[in-house]
Amino acid sequence: MIRASAVALATLLASTSLTSVSMAQTPASSPAPASGGFATSDATDPYLWLEEVEGERAMEWVKAHNERTFAVLQGDPRYETLHQQALEIVQAQDRIPSPGFTHDGHIDNFWQDAQHVRGLWRRTTLDSYRTATPEWQTILDIDALAAAEGQNWVYKGSTCLQPEERYCLISLSNGGKDAVTLREFDTVERKFVDGGITLPESKGGASWIDKDTLLISRDFGPGTLTNSGYPMVVKRMKRGQTPDQAETLFTGQPTDVSVSGYTLRDADGAVKATLINRSVDFYSSETWRLGDDGALTQLQLPPKSDITGLVQGQLLVSLKQDWTAPSGQDLKTGDLIAWPLEAWLANQATPAQLVLRPTERQAIEGVNVTRNRLVVALYDNVRGSVRVYTPGPEGRGGEWAHTTLDLPQNVSVGVGSASEKDDKVFVSVTGYLNPSSLWLADAATGAVDQVKSMPAKFDAAGMTVEQHEARSADGTMIPYFVVHKADMPLDGSNPTLLYGYGGFESSLLPGYSATVGKLWLERGGVYVIANTRGGGEFGPRWHEAALEQNRQRAHEDFQAVALDLIARDITSQPKLGIMGGSQGGLFMGAMLTQRPDLINAAVIQVPLFDMLRFHKLLAGASWIGEYGNPDIPEQRAWIEQYSPYQNLRAGQPYPEVFIHTSTKDDRVHPGHARKAAARLEELGYPVLFYENVDGGHAAGANLRETARRLALEYTYLSRRLMDTPAQE
Repeated sequence: MIRASAVALATLLASTSLTSVSMAQTPASSPAPASGGFATSDATDPYLWLEEVEGERAMEWVKAHNERTFAVLQGDPRYETLHQQALEIVQAQDRIPSPGFTHDGHIDNFWQDAQHVRGLWRRTTLDSYRTATPEWQTILDIDALAAAEGQNWVYKGSTCLQPEERYCLISLSNGGKDAVTLREFDTVERKFVDGGITLPESKGGASWIDKDTLLISRDFGPGTLTNSGYPMVVKRMKRGQTPDQAETLFTGQPTDVSVSGYTLRDADGAVKATLINRSVDFYSSETWRLGDDGALTQLQLPPKSDITGLVQGQLLVSLKQDWTAPSGQDLKTGDLIAWPLEAWLANQATPAQLVLRPTERQAIEGVNVTRNRLVVALYDNVRGSVRVYTPGPEGRGGEWAHTTLDLPQNVSVGVGSASEKDDKVFVSVTGYLNPSSLWLADAATGAVDQVKSMPAKFDAAGMTVEQHEARSADGTMIPYFVVHKADMPLDGSNPTLLYGYGGFESSLLPGYSATVGKLWLERGGVYVIANTRGGGEFGPRWHEAALEQNRQRAHEDFQAVALDLIARDITSQPKLGIMGGSQGGLFMGAMLTQRPDLINAAVIQVPLFDMLRFHKLLAGASWIGEYGNPDIPEQRAWIEQYSPYQNLRAGQPYPEVFIHTSTKDDRVHPGHARKAAARLEELGYPVLFYENVDGGHAAGANLRETARRLALEYTYLSRRLMDTPAQE
């Protein structure tokens, strides 16, 4: 089992296909920026001061814009109803408590509601969890902790020492930042350990080797962070040592994204290998093994690959590039392969077994291991199923045999927590109109049992889901889903919200959103999800097709979906709005600057916007592998063509947009959103801007903040797309 993964990189944070309508994509007039144009250098950017996150002038600007936006949106008579509906949904008690197996078979859960806004870490037995009213025991109350210490704590998870899992490192964030403080906690005594391990606030992580030894990757002072702001050094720290006294094991390069250490453990919790991951860029990495003598040996793995599990002594690796292994085997992008770990560590020319090779329209969306089985969520044309694989020699001819679990069809499936005690595994099932349900599967027998289901949160009677395809500019067919009332008129009159992300191999899969359903669909809106290139819906190649110099393909894919919606008379420009966050915020900016003639609203959430400076702001340098490097002239040229901040122009049919961000976002710098709003206002366009002073990259430090953000968004969309004409 992989009990502690490499540091979570800043990820920027669902039938039958019908014949598409082919339309030429002629962008609205938006000439490429001239050399020395607006914001092409620090000297030509008048809004650099807005990058001072908590600078006095910048915060005064934020306060003034928040007040104006609240006056407009909270003053709308629909806001209060939307806010109450959102609050009721996010604080509901009848949600499915997400389960996590402990090593001994208990069930852990982190829970937030109206009484526990920051949340409870709690535990019960599997038998109790399966009842309608589980008997929970509180392990740690984050609200009580924050109140007692006078801190704005946000819980970011725990890392517990295998196999007993008595001692855990609790990650606590100030206001939702990625940077966390780590503190040792005793789950038996239910309290922080007196004189226990404490690590100060930093991005990075820690992993247990044994009760008195940790692998830590943190900010150790000047020269120990990468240009991306992540750890560059891994140390081995003994109990009683300070981080400065810990032994340095590995030092990366400033140009790396990050380095981190973790242990590879079997189902009994025994350490089988101690590993260090060096992320050279966002997608390429090296894995080094730490020997008992302290020597480091680089494992012979392709740069674009992930170690995904250990089951019955078999090491599982997923490939994201074609690769000729030391054994001479030719393996393909997307392959899931396995080696007998001990034999492979002794001789890395040991042949690999091919476990699964997805087709062009398939993608592996999740992998987990039980005590004896491999469980895979496999999607075909963006529709999911769950396969269970058994390692040889039990499989025929030494190969991995597989079966498919008997679960609902044409939905999304997610492989959840798996037991190390036996072969039980939780599987989630959901769809756009299907309230989420939770199933408990026995991977050894194939038996499945629905143990939880969420009640419907909106009236889906008479609604339907369709999957269409749009032809992108280069002829590639782009699938998308449309959720709507079945009696929707095809006359272009339907208020339509088009959602996209299109990056970092992140797939947009069918899923039940109570807030989208209640605040939009139930009120007559249409919801559309675009599965553009840049995502992972069809595996690594779908992502790679829109990397770096090909980024514009993803923008054209999104535009193609908008054009297809209009061509089908599902909607029309006055009724079409778009929404996306983070990388999706960049998506929205590209649509705004390239095809403003197609839309009448844009919700731009915690966005990337100034792509000539993204690599200089917070974690931005870690995304050079996705976008390219603006400091290299050739790469700067293709980035400059689409960077929204530089491509904003006067005299364009931009609608009033709604941009929001968070002061505490230490992943995507709030300066992107601020500067976008300031530039639009300078050019004479109306803008609504909101900045949450807490919240981190998710823009909601607690449930009340989340409800307010949702209400602001859907009030704005109602004004723009449901009113005729749109309110200004």
